[in-house]
Amino acid sequence: MPATRPRQYDLIAFDWDGTLFDSTKIIVRCIQRAVADVGGTVPTDDAAAYVIGMGLMEALAHAAPDVPREKYAELGAAYRKYYIAHHEDLVLFDGVLPMLTDLRKRNHWLAVATGKSRRGLDEVLHSVQLKGVFDGSRTADETAGKPHPLMLQELMREFGTEPERTLMIGDTTHDLQMAVNAGCASIGVGYGAHAIDGFEALGPRAVVHSVPELHAWLLEHA
Repeated sequence: MPATRPRQYDLIAFDWDGTLFDSTKIIVRCIQRAVADVGGTVPTDDAAAYVIGMGLMEALAHAAPDVPREKYAELGAAYRKYYIAHHEDLVLFDGVLPMLTDLRKRNHWLAVATGKSRRGLDEVLHSVQLKGVFDGSRTADETAGKPHPLMLQELMREFGTEPERTLMIGDTTHDLQMAVNAGCASIGVGYGAHAIDGFEALGPRAVVHSVPELHAWLLEHA
């Protein structure tokens, strides 16, 4: 960490889909189409959105409880097919890059803690605009799915930070519960996959409703 220490949080970890990446609606449609392909009961928009942030197979099993386990591989392959078909439609939310740039200038370590696979995350992190932005990352397939705290625990060990100096930012109750389980502070964002009704019980420092609002909160409080 450079000499100038951040005001409160050394490490800021972000969820990816629905927090930094505008992908919630597309993921919901991909889940629904994949479930239909294998003959399961198609989940509602809310039910499909609820599982975003979990590891892929855990998410699909939760979204399609009537699909037998022997079809999980087929279900996962169908989801990946539809997701890849829409890959070029996925973009960062407006304002994300300026926010991350400002946080780096203030000497925060920035990390990603996501339910995506390592392969899927690396594909987006290798884009020109994101090269060098993040100092570390963890994915569900190399650690444990949310809300298990392993992703945050490994990131804290990597950077030598304490829970009280670590902030998790995400759009789902899975993200906020992971922060609770790791002993970290959190911020809930209300523009992603989950309605904010369930956030308050998990004690986030704040609930924000846009990237500019998140940016302003971090500059003032982080």
